[in-house]
Amino acid sequence: MQLRRIVPEDWSWIQSWFEDEQLNKALGPLDEAWLDHALHAENGVQLVGVEDSLPVVLIGCAWSPEAGGLHGITDIAVSPVSRGTGLGRRAVAALVRWNCHPPAAGWVAFVDQENAAARAFFTELTWIYRGVDDEMHRFELQVT
Repeated sequence: MQLRRIVPEDWSWIQSWFEDEQLNKALGPLDEAWLDHALHAENGVQLVGVEDSLPVVLIGCAWSPEAGGLHGITDIAVSPVSRGTGLGRRAVAALVRWNCHPPAAGWVAFVDQENAAARAFFTELTWIYRGVDDEMHRFELQVT
């Protein structure tokens, strides 16, 4: 999977993805304010995962404000027609390996307590479960 930064031309397919009830419920709704933030964020990045020249995943991260901190995964949206095919796992692996992040000691992901699928996802990835933090399940991945 290749990762690239989001561009304004992505907006039309992103909007169509979020017409999917399950995706919109978990991460939406998105609006042009979200797009503007995603395009201009200085403290993180929104990336598009591409396979066979098609966007298949939208994945975001927030960078740690301090050196040696943990970067955070903010969202993972898999193309609704490709859900359950392993794209999410490949996207997380590509995100962690992406060489344009500032240095960090690792990664953190917060999962809503109601989102059993996301909790199972990070458990399957063997991220370390750190319990509930600010009413969210906290998972961490240390990098070396």
